[in-house]
Amino acid sequence: MTAAVITRNYRPRGAAAQLFSCRADEILLSGPAGTGKSRACLEKLHLQAMKYPGMRGLMVRKTGVSLTSTTLVTWREHVAKEAIATAIVHFYGGSKEEAAQYRYTNGSTITIGGMDKPDKIMSSEYDIAYVGEAIELTVTDWEAITTRLRNGVLPYQQLISDTNPSVPHHWLKLRCDTGQTVLFESRHTENPVYVNDDGSFTERGQDYIAGKLAKLTGPRRARLYEGKWVSAEGVIYDEYDPAVHLVDQFPIPQEWPRYWAVDFGFTHPFVCQWWAIDPDGRAYLYREVYRTKRLVEDHAKDIIAACTRRDPDYVHPAGEDKLPYMGRIWTEPRPSAIICDWDAEGRATLEKYLGMSTKKALKTVTEGIQAAQVRLKEAGDGKPRLFLLRDAVVFRDKEQAEAGKPTSTAQEILGYVWADAKRKEEPVKEDDDGMDAMRYLVADLDMAPRFGMRWL
Repeated sequence: MTAAVITRNYRPRGAAAQLFSCRADEILLSGPAGTGKSRACLEKLHLQAMKYPGMRGLMVRKTGVSLTSTTLVTWREHVAKEAIATAIVHFYGGSKEEAAQYRYTNGSTITIGGMDKPDKIMSSEYDIAYVGEAIELTVTDWEAITTRLRNGVLPYQQLISDTNPSVPHHWLKLRCDTGQTVLFESRHTENPVYVNDDGSFTERGQDYIAGKLAKLTGPRRARLYEGKWVSAEGVIYDEYDPAVHLVDQFPIPQEWPRYWAVDFGFTHPFVCQWWAIDPDGRAYLYREVYRTKRLVEDHAKDIIAACTRRDPDYVHPAGEDKLPYMGRIWTEPRPSAIICDWDAEGRATLEKYLGMSTKKALKTVTEGIQAAQVRLKEAGDGKPRLFLLRDAVVFRDKEQAEAGKPTSTAQEILGYVWADAKRKEEPVKEDDDGMDAMRYLVADLDMAPRFGMRWL
């Protein structure tokens, strides 16, 4: 039998080339969006699996969902495409005992998973681990992965990772500053998809880098276009700490009251947030629609589909229009209130297609922000009163992501800044749709007048 021969057409540049030659214990590729960081890490992971029979690798992100929606697309469509097509690599979906993995004919394996469900992936030993968008991890996650690097097939054991920059005091940046992790800074010129060998933009580079990233403003421009680790000047919610307020998904008890908060948009994102309130009054954002360029009635269909299932016994009356909420069984409690932006047409359309009434939000900006700041602070029990759950977004808006724009409320909050950092009166009215919806929820919970009833 003739062995399959495959050819890989990949030539690393700059930081990516440094990654391939470095044998340090921990490496971080940091840089703007679109520099080819993830591709470089995946190419090295694949190369080691091909070169060293029996090698065990790990491909991981904070959550398994984020790995599936981003990293694995690059893996299948670019990095391992030829190997998969020639059956040198095949996917194994996992079992009760083993995590999902890619298996090579030479005995190498690359296990895939998320640190939100670490039991299976952390029960094995590895030679090399790749962490995508490493700033999402906690230092505990990171150090736990390093303890599993002891398989001994590679001549070195290594953790490689990539990230877009964040705040300069992030634990990962500090780890690089102290020399525990080797930092390689990648730049756009290193990605041949966007930049030619002579430094000129390709057609795609002209559209993405010059046409989208260069037009960003504030800290998002500094991080995603310039590749800098910077804090947002005049950040509004400086009480917010992802390590505290951004938590993993968990089953929401049915008895917890639910609220929806809606900010209308078309060119700017339409946002619908699902909030649950625990017995101590803490608010949890557990699901959201965050999408652009869709009609309100289309958003209503997505909203209903996310929290109901089809009723197999339902028969729609002949001659009547069928709306999204008809013939559906709720899988969670209906919202106690749907708190909306004041757009009259948007509210009317939403009410028609949801089959529920809405209420106008309290839109006093400064007071609403102050109320949200109070909720983000630790209360007497040492816990804040507002949390965001990871991977809450029902559908990731690819156009927003490609433009370097936020694709969720969690991505907005660190870049939400005052228009005048000294006066602190009005926020910048850009990339704030999730922030507006969050403020509507908090204002309704903490600022709306409550009327009691007394029985005589």
